[in-house]
Amino acid sequence: MIKFNFKLLNFSFKSRHQYIRVRSIHFLFANSSQSKLDSNRVLSKLSKSGRINEARKLFDKMPERDEFTWNTMIAAYANSGKLTEAIEVFKETPIKSSISWNSLISGYCRRGMEIEAFDLFWGMQFEGQRPNQYTMGSILRLCSTLGLLQRGKEVHGYIIKTQFELNDYVVTGLVDMYAKCNCILEAEYLFKMMPDKKNHVMWTAMVAGYSQNGEAFKAIECYRDMVVEGVESNQFTFPSVLTACAAVQAGNFGVQVHSCIVRSGFEANVFVQTALVDMYAKCRDLDSAMIVLENMEVDDVVSWNSMIVGCVRKGCEEEALSLFQKMHARDMKLDNFTYPSVLNCFASKKDMNNAMSVHCLIVKTGFEAYKLVNNALVDMYAKQGNLDCAFQVFNHMPNKDVVSWTSLVTGFAHNDRHEEALKLFCDMRMAGIYPDHIVLASILSACAALTVVEFGQQVHANFVKSGLQSSISVDNSLVTMYAKCGCIEDANRVFVSMRSQDVITWTALIVGYAQNGKGKDSVRLYEQMIASGTKPDFITFIGLLFACSHAGLLESGRSYFASMESVYGIKPGPEHNACMIDLLGRSGNLVEAETLLNQMDVEPDATVWKALLAACRVHGNLELGERAAKNLFALEPTNAVPYIMLSNMYSAAGKWEEAARIRRMMKSNGISKEPGCSWVGINSRVHSFMSEDRGHPRTPEIYSKIDEIMLLIKEAGYAPDISFALHNTDEEGKELGLAYHSEKLAIAFGLLTVPPGAPIRIFKNLRVCGDCHTALKYISRVFLRHIILRDSNCFHHFKEGQCSCGDYW
Repeated sequence: MIKFNFKLLNFSFKSRHQYIRVRSIHFLFANSSQSKLDSNRVLSKLSKSGRINEARKLFDKMPERDEFTWNTMIAAYANSGKLTEAIEVFKETPIKSSISWNSLISGYCRRGMEIEAFDLFWGMQFEGQRPNQYTMGSILRLCSTLGLLQRGKEVHGYIIKTQFELNDYVVTGLVDMYAKCNCILEAEYLFKMMPDKKNHVMWTAMVAGYSQNGEAFKAIECYRDMVVEGVESNQFTFPSVLTACAAVQAGNFGVQVHSCIVRSGFEANVFVQTALVDMYAKCRDLDSAMIVLENMEVDDVVSWNSMIVGCVRKGCEEEALSLFQKMHARDMKLDNFTYPSVLNCFASKKDMNNAMSVHCLIVKTGFEAYKLVNNALVDMYAKQGNLDCAFQVFNHMPNKDVVSWTSLVTGFAHNDRHEEALKLFCDMRMAGIYPDHIVLASILSACAALTVVEFGQQVHANFVKSGLQSSISVDNSLVTMYAKCGCIEDANRVFVSMRSQDVITWTALIVGYAQNGKGKDSVRLYEQMIASGTKPDFITFIGLLFACSHAGLLESGRSYFASMESVYGIKPGPEHNACMIDLLGRSGNLVEAETLLNQMDVEPDATVWKALLAACRVHGNLELGERAAKNLFALEPTNAVPYIMLSNMYSAAGKWEEAARIRRMMKSNGISKEPGCSWVGINSRVHSFMSEDRGHPRTPEIYSKIDEIMLLIKEAGYAPDISFALHNTDEEGKELGLAYHSEKLAIAFGLLTVPPGAPIRIFKNLRVCGDCHTALKYISRVFLRHIILRDSNCFHHFKEGQCSCGDYW
């Protein structure tokens, strides 16, 4: 109660009536003060409990309101998101203190309303109110949440001017803001500039900042320093450091953090438990992850999702599906992160029935509208080879992003539907979607498979123009694409421009040189690879031995073959044996080739027998060739190649009846020979030719050009090799048949249409015959043209009368 000193007030009471009157005034004043105090207490209680409407009714009924009353009502509206009402009360407030401004600013910051919050922040200062540490904290949190780096820097400048730069609360906000705006160096600088005694909030902000910015090792180091300083961690610190452990698979450190969690009493916190499950799963310790998951009191969907992802990454698809079934049985609320993880299981399991069941569940639970789920469906169906379903899901997506297009394009490319992949890529660009590294690598692989170098060059140019950072996957695909399209110089230029090369890069160029008839360059590059410290793999040796085979490097091939197991611990596979047999066979060492074949640990496959049969054909070894062919008849009964090769061997040996018998055998077994076909691309159109083909619109010109070619190259010294004429006719008929081989028709058309100085690119589905190979050398010299022929075996670069293969193909 308030007591008045009547003597000091100089009251003079001349009568009892006057005394009673004064006592009444005293009583009313005391009651009014107590009533306002009680009302404020109730108003605060209603506001904090979220009963805003009741608080407003009490506020309106209060006869007297002080500063606390107005501030409480403003804060109540601001905290509940009713900012219009908050601003109305703020305008009516007779005295606007820093608390009023802070409440209003905090409300706008929570709602992410940048413009209004900053207008109030600057307006506060204009009205003469100095922002305090809480004002700065609210504004910096807004900058952190929205990534407003420039705004945050402006606030930082104001903080320095107003000498708040050593305030723990404000500096913590700055550290958090810079970290979340991807300026971790600035955050680190501010953190280190603070005095030694930093509170747990600042340490947590720094650990979280490192973790969120991909600086996992620094996050771990920072957490370790925090522990050494004796600062207590909390439920926000532990998830951040566990995320860092997961990022670099620091499982041992994660176990130590787990011990700290138990000692600190946070082992039952759901956020900490979720981070533990994720850490153990990503560190491939599924047993520990499962123990944490099973000990959780609450079935947290995020934890279960982490466990499923961990199982999928470790190749435990059955366990992942079992977890998904348990989630469904427990009636857990599946989300749009659960389904993609489960669909990844089916991408590798090839279990279409269960995959479609999950697809049905997605539709039933209403997740078919989620882009993340749809992208996973497209990817799953594409990896299963079910491109029709993948395309159907893709077509029904209302919004497609780069992941949607990438999944579909990559699916078509990986399933050898390369032309459709190129068309989809063009549609993607027309839709305004900018490609990422993954789709670029896939589309370049498709270009390599189709040998469409012009399209590949356009993709390369767009990649350079896009400003995307160099990626080793794209660079590797570029090297492969240029090499497989016969542009080995361009492949080498890409290789040299790369910042770093991995084993795939080296192997791609080694194989590229070999396929382009530059076997010695392949060997040279292999030696450089070894000198660089890069270890060769299984594929590297296939390319290397192929190069030795096609360059006649017998001793080098023997040495490399022996080093595979003795030096690098790589057991030779059928492909390596096939290359070695091919190398021995080409060099005439058929006895050694047969010995190697007989010494193989496993039964020789078709690749090995084909290599031996090809060698026998080159050297005319009919006996061994018959053995190889008979094995191929058993291994690949529908393959026409061994029948044709054996028939050709008989024909070359003059055994026409035996050749006819093999062809009758083919016919009786229902086996048809793939006809030889050559084609050339002119102005984005493909012109194909068969032997003695007369179906082209410019046939008269082509045959006239053939006559001209044959005349000129014969004058230059060319003599038809009638041993490659496989029909039993007279010599003139054989020569005429050779002149009209598909590759000669294609080159005639190329000479008619390709501008002088430009290379003529010819493709053939079968191996080029010896006579055409000789003829093309003469044509390149007589007509001064660079001719690039890709047959089923390798590239041949004809220039000035020479071939890159050195006549060894």
